[in-house]
Amino acid sequence: MTANTIATNTFSETTKDLLNYEWHTLGEQKVVQTLASHPEAGLTDKEATKRHQQMGANQLTGKSGKSPWLRFLEQFNQPLLYILLTAGLVTLLLKDWIDAGVIFGVTLINVIIGYIQESKAEGAIAALSKAVTTEATIIRDGQKTRLASTELVLGDLVLLASGDKVPADLRLLSVRGLQVDESALTGESVPVEKATASLPIETPLAERSNMVYAGSFVSFGQAEGIVVAIADASETGRISQLIESSTNLKTPLTRNIDKFSKSLLYVILGLAALTFAVGLGQGESWIDVFKASVALVVSAIPEGLPAIVTVTLAIGVSRMARRKAIIRKLPAVETLGSTTVICSDKTGTLTENQMTVQKIYAGGQHYTVSGIGYAPDGEILMDRQPVDFNADGHIALWESLEAGLLCNDSHIEWGDGQWDLVGTPTEGALITAANKAGLTQENLEQLPRIDTIPFESQFQYMATLHELDAKRSLNIIYLKGSVEAILQRCDRMLDAQGELARLNPAAVEQEVASMANQGLRVLAFASKEVATKRSFDRNDIDRGLVFLGLQGIIDPPREEAIAAVKACQSAGIQVKMITGDHALTAAAIARQMGICSTEAQVFTGRQLAQMDEKEFAQAAEEGMVFARVAPEQKLHLVKALQSQGEIVAMTGDGVNDAPALKQADIGVAMGIAGAEVAKESADMLLTDDNFASIEAAVEEGRGVYRNLRKAIAFLLPINVGESMTILIAILLATVLPILPIQILWLNMVSSVGLIVPLAFEPKSGQVMQQPPRNPREKLLSGSLLKRILAISVFNWVVIFGVFQWILQTTGNEALARTMAINGLVAAEVFYLLSITQFLPSLVARIQGKRTPVAYAPAIGIMVVVILQCVFSQWSMMNQVFDTTPLTFIQALICMGVGLPVVFIALILQRFDPLN
Repeated sequence: MTANTIATNTFSETTKDLLNYEWHTLGEQKVVQTLASHPEAGLTDKEATKRHQQMGANQLTGKSGKSPWLRFLEQFNQPLLYILLTAGLVTLLLKDWIDAGVIFGVTLINVIIGYIQESKAEGAIAALSKAVTTEATIIRDGQKTRLASTELVLGDLVLLASGDKVPADLRLLSVRGLQVDESALTGESVPVEKATASLPIETPLAERSNMVYAGSFVSFGQAEGIVVAIADASETGRISQLIESSTNLKTPLTRNIDKFSKSLLYVILGLAALTFAVGLGQGESWIDVFKASVALVVSAIPEGLPAIVTVTLAIGVSRMARRKAIIRKLPAVETLGSTTVICSDKTGTLTENQMTVQKIYAGGQHYTVSGIGYAPDGEILMDRQPVDFNADGHIALWESLEAGLLCNDSHIEWGDGQWDLVGTPTEGALITAANKAGLTQENLEQLPRIDTIPFESQFQYMATLHELDAKRSLNIIYLKGSVEAILQRCDRMLDAQGELARLNPAAVEQEVASMANQGLRVLAFASKEVATKRSFDRNDIDRGLVFLGLQGIIDPPREEAIAAVKACQSAGIQVKMITGDHALTAAAIARQMGICSTEAQVFTGRQLAQMDEKEFAQAAEEGMVFARVAPEQKLHLVKALQSQGEIVAMTGDGVNDAPALKQADIGVAMGIAGAEVAKESADMLLTDDNFASIEAAVEEGRGVYRNLRKAIAFLLPINVGESMTILIAILLATVLPILPIQILWLNMVSSVGLIVPLAFEPKSGQVMQQPPRNPREKLLSGSLLKRILAISVFNWVVIFGVFQWILQTTGNEALARTMAINGLVAAEVFYLLSITQFLPSLVARIQGKRTPVAYAPAIGIMVVVILQCVFSQWSMMNQVFDTTPLTFIQALICMGVGLPVVFIALILQRFDPLN
């Protein structure tokens, strides 16, 4: 039996246990043996086919979606729609075709809107599958071949090179200068250097240097690895399962609307039953009592509520879009306004996602570098003054910048109106720093590169050989790398004047520590002059080098994001940083942004993993920075905050953010740099990838909630007033002051015509100076209920009082009902003017203040006045709605009876301000 046959038997026996292996803890030989592969020849085609049949394709599986019809029918599963459907069926049975048609129309509109929104929101798993589908170079039967990543199986030998997308989770067997961009998976801001040595079992995902994961990119170097996990068993696959298990939480608005609708359903049914029983007890015919009960039901149903909620949210969506925030799900607009915690990813969200040199130490002197990103805009400063390179004293600085520019395999180019990096971010930062001093790669053509020793993780440096002086037969070697690797090879340093001096390693280490405490990644630079040669090796640079200096690099925070964080904090919103990056770097950025002030507010993923549930919940509440966290921990943090009553917004751009984005009350993804799966999991996209746009969205969201609150404060008193009128008329056994069809006119035409302008109300200038509303606050708070009751009583007095007065004086029921209805509409108009910003903004404009006038209420009032004239004066409408024309004096009386609501509204405004 051959070795390959023995290996195959071993693999078959252990297949079920492969998912439990901690591959990073095993040595290369043990990994190959466990997977029954060959370190040079890979698998045979026959064995690979067998494993593919056994374990399936290397692609993610998503849960089967619901059919379109089922999703459509599920939209009817809302208490408020139950009420509307019940009212429609009842009116249909009474053959009131117009009334029934209107009610069913409102219901259908709401269902269609909900269906469209849901249809857009279920693409996360498909996006993940797309993210990891690629081609791979592998070795099978000892031959190099290229095939689709879906064909990979456990044990396949994969070759990686710069620019490749990693096709599966691999345990590395050999590497040559390998650097992998894992930011989408781990949140690490710079490419990670890889090695092959086995690691302790407790090593976090982001620090497993001997592993590479599906969906990440090779930014530099080459490697050979063996497939240890595919499809759903890969790290990306595990994230897809987290996404599926994440709950699609209802927003505060939908929770409150559902709760209110259920309560209203019971109240309406109870009142209808009471009305029916009282009517029968008074000896009325059951048909008349039934019609009266229907009138009560119709009057109590706020038919305009679904419409105004949808319109208000839609307008909020439009306003946010103008401020670079695209809403994918309507309720997210209101959720932003009630957010109490924003959990933000660091890389590319709070920061520029462009590495930048900020500090330089050379010749014993300290320098700072202004400007951010890869644009050559900025200066090198000393004591806040620009450095004059023509003066003496900066030779070491110049040499250090020159070393960073020449010992470099990347370049920056201009295209599409911006500077783009081709290569690694760290090298891009070094090029930009040199450019700011006037050094460019073109300027240094007099120092052509002859040979290179590429970066390798075990040596921690890169070296290049350049022609220095042909006449003197001199070449020069430049090194860049870790401080440890460079210092041990140096015995002298260059001072500020360019003279050789004794190296003080302790002083250099002190500078390194200072830079590291600021979250900077520190690179050291050195040089060595050698005799003319066409190549060199590591023996040439083992000793005798001249230390040139240090450059401290960081992915800096966005300036506008710093202002946005401050604005959110002023509005009572906590901003927490959740990142896969190093704790030191994350804490430094957080301090610069004002997110945290003490080390006690910083937690690492390793610390979180050792906590029980109670400790974890406490850390989630008290911590402000969470570094080196795994995707599961991001999800756990969001859940922990939600369990404590917080309304959580989660921002992010990577695959690793997707589960938490979906779990959060509102997920915010970056529209430009964001991974597709993050976008699909989010409720909102930022088109400019700018954290500052979140602050603008929160501002708009708060305005939307205030407008919704105004709409409810305006709409419900109309329904309650009408219901009180019907109920009291039945209890007193009198003629109904308003008929069911007249109630529908009031609810669907006049009321909606006046309530829609509330959706266009501009936000108050103080909206971001107030704390977020209590997440536990009911939609109908105590103060709002008192307001609704007070205005409801006034509306009832207007309807019932005007009807009885006119009926007693004229005996004309049609005239009494017409004047009662117009009196109620007049009260609605005056109440609308009392709670909107139309009159205050108009007065401010007259006084010369540059304030935009809120014209929407005026337009709504004009429309409703015209409709009411048609309702009262047109003979056809008189026949349909049983009304009668009014004289000018009668119309003035209707206006007069509605005017006192202004004084009531002013009193209520002192105790429960709506603006």
